[in-house]
Amino acid sequence: MSDENVINMNERPNGNMQWRKYIKTGIFFVILIVVLGILLSNLFVVKEGEYKVIRQFGEVVRIESEPGLNYKIPFIQSVSTLPKYQLTYDVSEAEINTKDKKRIIIDNYAVWRIENPKDMISNARTLQGAESRMEEFIYSVTRTELGQLNYDEIINDEKSSRGSLNDRITEKVNELLSKDKYGVVVTDVRMKRSDLPGENEQSVYTRMISERETKAQEYLSKGDADKNRIIAETDKEVRELLAKAQADAETIRAEGEAGAAKIYNEAFSKDPSFYSLFRTLESYKKTINGETVIVLPSDSPYARLLMGYTKTE
Repeated sequence: MSDENVINMNERPNGNMQWRKYIKTGIFFVILIVVLGILLSNLFVVKEGEYKVIRQFGEVVRIESEPGLNYKIPFIQSVSTLPKYQLTYDVSEAEINTKDKKRIIIDNYAVWRIENPKDMISNARTLQGAESRMEEFIYSVTRTELGQLNYDEIINDEKSSRGSLNDRITEKVNELLSKDKYGVVVTDVRMKRSDLPGENEQSVYTRMISERETKAQEYLSKGDADKNRIIAETDKEVRELLAKAQADAETIRAEGEAGAAKIYNEAFSKDPSFYSLFRTLESYKKTINGETVIVLPSDSPYARLLMGYTKTE
């Protein structure tokens, strides 16, 4: 065997050992990458406003509600999400009978939230299942509550005795949900609208018009009565004011006439002849006008005054 062949045989084992080393290193990195991938794929984040439900072979083993990073066991555990915030559900329209055996169509909506995810999953299974049970309870309670009211009380707010109907319905629905442990809570139930079956609309409109006309007539009658009362009170006040003013005027007039008479008496007592002349002239004003005919003796004092003679003549 030549020296060259001996050298080649000595080099082959070293080359095989190097390849084995490379292969082992590659396999190690592949396994490491796979392990890291598995680990990372089984990490999950709990966000604000949600529940994370961890199941193992279909059974709920734990529920994470606090925000943060969590981990599940690979291959045998799975994660699903449920909302933690409030949800709105539009309840289907339903027809109910009132206390006086009339029909009305109601349309409600509910605001609700998941309080206990484990109970909800155990008894309602899904969100749709919880909403379905909630709708049944809302319909049952609403039918019972409105069935205790007359038709007019429901459609006419002025005569309504409903009071806090929405609060009562919400409370009773929650009692039923809690009793069956559905793990959900209804925050509020509201009636969006209440429609009437077509055959009842015209009769209701006619009744509403009649009631409004009656109410308008009551307002008009009350207004007329108030007007007449105000007019009577005003007339009475005017008469009282006029009577008082007239009495005051008579008093002032009497006091003025008394004062004038006193002044006349004082003035005339100082010169009786002037007073006699003044009275005579006053009598002329009252007795003589354009058609007056007076027959007097020529030597009477009155005639002499009329003809301009003085007393000494």
